[in-house]
Amino acid sequence: MPALDRSAPVQNPLMASGPEHRDVPVLFASRILRLFAYGFLSVVLVLYLVASGLSEGRIGLLLTLTLVGDAVVSLYITTTADRVGRRRMLLVGAGLMVFAGVLFATTSSFLPLLVGATLGVISPSGNEVGPFLAIEQAALADSVPADERPGVFAWYTLAGSFATAAGALAGGGLAQVLQSAGAAPLASYRAVVLGYALIGGLLVPVFLRLSPAVEPPVTRVEGRPAYLHAGLGLGPSRGNVLRLAGAFSVDSFAGGFIVQAFVAYWFHLRFGVAPAGLGTIFFAANLLAGASALLATRLARRIGLLNTMVVTHIPSNVLLFAVPLMPTLPLAIAVLLLRFSISQMDVPTRQAYTMALVTPGERSAAAGVTGIARTIGASLSPLVASPLYASAVLSSFPFFVAGGLKIAYDLLVWRAFRKVSLPDAGR
Repeated sequence: MPALDRSAPVQNPLMASGPEHRDVPVLFASRILRLFAYGFLSVVLVLYLVASGLSEGRIGLLLTLTLVGDAVVSLYITTTADRVGRRRMLLVGAGLMVFAGVLFATTSSFLPLLVGATLGVISPSGNEVGPFLAIEQAALADSVPADERPGVFAWYTLAGSFATAAGALAGGGLAQVLQSAGAAPLASYRAVVLGYALIGGLLVPVFLRLSPAVEPPVTRVEGRPAYLHAGLGLGPSRGNVLRLAGAFSVDSFAGGFIVQAFVAYWFHLRFGVAPAGLGTIFFAANLLAGASALLATRLARRIGLLNTMVVTHIPSNVLLFAVPLMPTLPLAIAVLLLRFSISQMDVPTRQAYTMALVTPGERSAAAGVTGIARTIGASLSPLVASPLYASAVLSSFPFFVAGGLKIAYDLLVWRAFRKVSLPDAGR
């Protein structure tokens, strides 16, 4: 297999030319719009649910079912995408974003919110949810050679982090401006939710610009959909993908304790930070997270994808322990930002590693299965985390749980895959 060129620059894929790259800018535009919407909503989501009169227990249940429903819907869409069309399934995902945003904005009743959370696409974390990431990863992987994928995924991660940062700043700022103009907190947060639905609608014309080249480079298999088969659309790589998915679920279960919506709520309760301040904090945090993705690409060329995933992730998780131990707001923000400056270095390498681990015809399914495993893991945490954040005594405990479990994940994935060769990458 060709080795990665360690001296090559991290090329911006948006500057690439040629027919094989023509869909890359469209996929990046989708990522930017979607992550802007997720960040826009995440900083006020828990505040909105609290202002709507929901108890901490119901909020935890709602966020859990948000992620459970997302896992079920994503399983169907991602394991079907290579059979019925990637673009078609992306359009379905955009419709589910609109559905969830409209329903959340038009009612404060728990049962309708439960329907919207379960069937729609809502991101409590500000990070990727829904079927989009898995399908777009597969399309990007098919568009570039193996040795260019870490760089492409780094820029893809960078674009998403910057978009999340801008969205967090805009969402918190909009709520603050509306409240300063005399709007009630609930009304100001509802305006943000409506904005989320609007952005979901803007994804439709973006996905319609995708060309037939985004479809899988294999003949579609007629018959039963992939999600009805025991292999979930996977072939020879099934064992490795399932083991990787199990490890990812541990990481995401830990991450569910510290989703952006919860951490924003923690800063609001602990230090009295207003919505605009929360937006500013997570604007800076996501900018740093995005910049770290490019550094990960250079490191991966030197030590390999798997090693980069592990050695950058452990220090960021150690910093999680320190955030709630800080006695003042400036110190807590400083540690959080330091953590974010290295926290996303594993993301592009993890994406590239997953794509390199499987054959081209398995990519949508592999990304979908591992993504769904992450969603399922994250969906279980809010039920436990929400009451902890509501307790003055235990509100810091989620940070410790998340940090400890994430370090355990790092050690687990390194031990399980350190001797596994990659069929589609040099390292």
